[in-house]
Amino acid sequence: MTTLRTERPTVRARSGRRPLPPLIFLLVLGLVAAGVWWNVFRQDAELQAEQDAACETAEPAPAALDPATVSVRVFNASDQAGIAQAVKENLGARGFTIAEVANDPTGREVTGVGEVRHGVGGKSTAAFLALYLPGADLYQDVRATQQVDLVLGPDFVIGESLATDEAVDAALAEAEEAANAC
Repeated sequence: MTTLRTERPTVRARSGRRPLPPLIFLLVLGLVAAGVWWNVFRQDAELQAEQDAACETAEPAPAALDPATVSVRVFNASDQAGIAQAVKENLGARGFTIAEVANDPTGREVTGVGEVRHGVGGKSTAAFLALYLPGADLYQDVRATQQVDLVLGPDFVIGESLATDEAVDAALAEAEEAANAC
């Protein structure tokens, strides 16, 4: 005959001690995790602020124009003879409409490789033309037309200073990508 046991086994009495080391470990782990997340959110906010500031000061990407629609006057403001004619032939071969070739009639001092002069209506045209002369400054004057002046400075070097069509296309693509990032 089998007997059924109805009594439960005795349970050990608690000693009254709390598991303090595991609780301390969990608390420290929670603090470290909170610190890491706080740092991540702070860095993200800083990066977002930097990007917003960069986008506020960024100029719009120059429009890719058909060179045949751009009327350019090429002026020589340097001591080198014949560079305006050489640039006229180069830009003409690329499809630009060359309206005039001469020495700079304004007497304005030009530094570096040159500058692109334009009126209010020719700002986008000037930005496009400036891609062909890297390092050129943009100068806005009071003209009302979209015609732009490409003024060659003392640092202009024939065969080196004008950008290739591939370099212009790459600069347009890069500017468009940067504008899209904003």
